[in-house]
Amino acid sequence: MAENPWGSGPRPDAGGREWALLEKVALASVQEQRRTRRWGIFFKLLTFTYLFIVLALIAHPGHGDGASALTGSHTAVVNITGEIADGKDANAEQIDTGLENAFKARNSKAVILKINSPGGSPVQAAYVYDEIRSLRKQYPNKKVYAVITDMGASGAYYIAAAADDIYVSPASLVGSIGVIMQGFGVQGLMQKLGVDDRTMTAGAHKAIMSPFREVSPEEKAHIQLMLDTIHQQFITAVKQGRGSRLKETPDTFSGLFWTGQQAVDMGLADGFGSVDSVARNIVGAENVVDYTEAGTPFEHALKKFGVIMGDEAVARLGVSDQVQVR
Repeated sequence: MAENPWGSGPRPDAGGREWALLEKVALASVQEQRRTRRWGIFFKLLTFTYLFIVLALIAHPGHGDGASALTGSHTAVVNITGEIADGKDANAEQIDTGLENAFKARNSKAVILKINSPGGSPVQAAYVYDEIRSLRKQYPNKKVYAVITDMGASGAYYIAAAADDIYVSPASLVGSIGVIMQGFGVQGLMQKLGVDDRTMTAGAHKAIMSPFREVSPEEKAHIQLMLDTIHQQFITAVKQGRGSRLKETPDTFSGLFWTGQQAVDMGLADGFGSVDSVARNIVGAENVVDYTEAGTPFEHALKKFGVIMGDEAVARLGVSDQVQVR
């Protein structure tokens, strides 16, 4: 006979209904605990998701009217930081998206461009300049102010000129209204080293600005005309934006830059102020909300990969000369 593991008492199956009932109660209790735990996890995830969405909307309110409703009355800010160029953080597409969201937000009272940039691409700067003027027409009751922090030079000032008013720090660097195309020549060094340039082209001027050959007078004239044309576009934009406030001198459009204090005296800026002081004292909406379009980390990774590949291609092709409003 098999040994009874339950001692001298009756076997569990011998007890019949009492044991079966006890077993069912224990099983139901375990199931209830599991169900409670699952629902607890579900509600925790739901709460986390809700908080994440709310925080995302507050951090990036330009992505929808609902987010702007969360913030209440406020001053919208769009940052322009670093080099202005396609593929950089300060590119026209992202800046324009941030501006559009800032203007169309129901509770934004005005828009501030927070600028700290040495300039960059004249094309990208012109795109942003035109977008600002277009948005000002669409939203005539919302003013746009440019606040230059450390630097607002060249292409960055090109953009600032589209604003209703420009505010600076007395020590800001402002101006540099000019155009540059950098290059160098090493043909003399190549001859001394006994290195032959075997570049082959189809087109008489295809190798223009090559560092391995001299630039002909005809090519110099062509490049200078191109730079002068872009410079004139820059000048026209500044005059259009600043109007009668601009106190033009022979140096105004020479490419020189000045302190913020000098810029106010010259009519390149309207006064002194920071983002906070302009929002508080000029706009009258002290609450500041950042509408800068930043993109996702994945987008940044793809963009960085594209820039690296593009830079490598440029280096291999030897076409690194760029026109910049600086």
